[in-house]
Amino acid sequence: MSASTFRIDRAVPSAVRTENDTTAPMKSGAFRYPSLTTTVPKEFVHRASVAEVMLTDWERTDDNHFTLAAQWPRRHGFFTTVNDCHDPLIVAETIRQAGILVGHAEFGVPLDHHFLMWDLAIEVRPPHLLVGAAPASLEIQISCRDIKRRRDSLAGLRFEAVILRNGQVAATGGACFTCASPAVYQRVRTPRAVSAAGCPIPLTAPLAPQNVGRSSPTDVVLSPTGEPDQWQLRVDTHHPVLFDHPVDHAPGMLLLEAARQATAAHLGRSCLPLGITGEFTRYSELDAPCVIEARRAPKSGSDGKESVLVTGHQEGALVFRSTVTVAPPTT
Repeated sequence: MSASTFRIDRAVPSAVRTENDTTAPMKSGAFRYPSLTTTVPKEFVHRASVAEVMLTDWERTDDNHFTLAAQWPRRHGFFTTVNDCHDPLIVAETIRQAGILVGHAEFGVPLDHHFLMWDLAIEVRPPHLLVGAAPASLEIQISCRDIKRRRDSLAGLRFEAVILRNGQVAATGGACFTCASPAVYQRVRTPRAVSAAGCPIPLTAPLAPQNVGRSSPTDVVLSPTGEPDQWQLRVDTHHPVLFDHPVDHAPGMLLLEAARQATAAHLGRSCLPLGITGEFTRYSELDAPCVIEARRAPKSGSDGKESVLVTGHQEGALVFRSTVTVAPPTT
């Protein structure tokens, strides 16, 4: 396995029988646990809570290809079951974590560096997302391309991911990111952004949870504006998953969740996303309202699928755009 410096083999505390049927300790290192599962270091996926780490292992297969292991719980506090399936947003979070882990553990990006995600996309296959009688054990095949370096450091890359469950493709996706040192990141971010992180706008009232496919108002990320198909991004910096640790802007996963909820509100029904794309054009700051809008995309095929285009604007500038594709309503 790669990154062996982060793994320590420990001798199994065991014993052997003596002639008088008492026990005596075996020589240290005589046996080892054959196969144990734990999460990867949380720092490798930029999570403060171990409970929010989806990845459990990784190895390099060649210069640009990696195989990762992951596990999804049968029930998660935020990534809730949708139509008896694991939440497609947990797919997005898993792919996000996979890219960051590969960057740190295999391309040597220092742990204090920032990852700037420019886009992220997923497609899911619902028959292989069904929640089973045990947590979902996954294999993730990662392929990296467009690898850019600055001197001896990774400057950025694009990667594609295939998520396998029991040998079947459950989801695919990919993302593009660039890396920035703390000094470069501080130059990119304005003094306003730094101060806004500690002084976000007041928390606004949520939409009715049932209108956006949620059961708890604490997980609703949209607030009404009085305009049709237009909402304000609801930024709860105390949310334990979306804001797992302090950041100076609205995280990309919050914006993707806003796109999913805006799709449900626009269509007037809760639905299982079959595909989600997200393009992040600039930071969504914490000290100003972000307006979310949704509109139906023209149908491009005969499969009945519907797509909704969701955008976010802040102070007149585009922050992100997303396309959410869902199955047609059941009759």
